[in-house]
Amino acid sequence: MTEPPRPPGEGNPHDPTAPFNPYAANDPTSGSAPPPPPPGGYAPPPPGGYPPPPGGAPQYGYGPQPGPQQDDKTWILLAHFGGAGGAFLGGGCGGWIVPLIAMLARGQQSPIVRAEAVKALNFQILWTIVALIGYVTMCIGIGLFITLAAWLVAVIFGVIAGIKANNNEPYNYPMSVQFIK
Repeated sequence: MTEPPRPPGEGNPHDPTAPFNPYAANDPTSGSAPPPPPPGGYAPPPPGGYPPPPGGAPQYGYGPQPGPQQDDKTWILLAHFGGAGGAFLGGGCGGWIVPLIAMLARGQQSPIVRAEAVKALNFQILWTIVALIGYVTMCIGIGLFITLAAWLVAVIFGVIAGIKANNNEPYNYPMSVQFIK
C-alpha cells in the first residue's frame, strides 16, 4: 500500500522543495523508521536545544557570562599584549606606552579597562626602570644581564597576562609595584 502524495513542504522526504528538517526521521508521519542511535550512545540534542538547568543554577554555557564587553576586552588585550610588544620592540623600555594609551583612551568609560590597564602599566613601568638601570650599569658588565632579564620578564609576563585576559581570567602580575592607583 502506498501513501498518498503530500503537498510540497509538508514532511515528504522526497520533495526537493521541502525545508530541511534533521528531525523529520523521528516524525511518525514521515513513514520511515527513526535512525539508529550513534555509536557511543550520544543522541543529538532535541529540537530547540536543551532546556535550561533546573532551579536556575548557573552552568557553563547558560546565560550571560560575567566579564567585559567585546570593546572592553579589545582594549584590555591591547593593554596587556601592547605592553609586551612595546617591551619587546623597545628593548625593555617601551612597554609602558600602550597600557598608558589604553588607560587614557578608554579608562574613563570602563572601570574594567582602567583596572587592567593600570595593572599592565604599573608592571611595565617597574621593568622599564629595571631595564634603564641595566643600560646605565652596562659599562661594568652586569648591566647586560639586568637588561636582558628585564626585557624577558616584561615580554613573557605581558604575554601571559594577555592570554589570561583573552580567557576572561583575572591575572595579577608578579613582581609588580603599584605606582598608579
